[in-house]
Amino acid sequence: MILLIVPAIIIVMKILGSNQATSSQILGNPAVAVIMILFIIASCWHMKIGMQVVLEDYIHNEKLKLALIIGNHFFCWSVGLASIYAIIKLSSGV
Repeated sequence: MILLIVPAIIIVMKILGSNQATSSQILGNPAVAVIMILFIIASCWHMKIGMQVVLEDYIHNEKLKLALIIGNHFFCWSVGLASIYAIIKLSSGV
């Protein structure tokens, strides 16, 4: 994550305040799209693991814990796939 956060912040700073056409042009660069997709994957994985540790530490009912861990897993996958889809759609120009 440390290696991906710096380029991701630079890309987001370039996009801030720009219109959709400019944002699409910036994200249309294949290198930028790959960096953002890798950042999304790493962030979602980090989010999933972090929340799972919190759930395992503070939820004592085993059935509830299992349900919440499954929900956390589903949520992280949903956010990750939707974000990757958005980046691919913007970078492809469709």
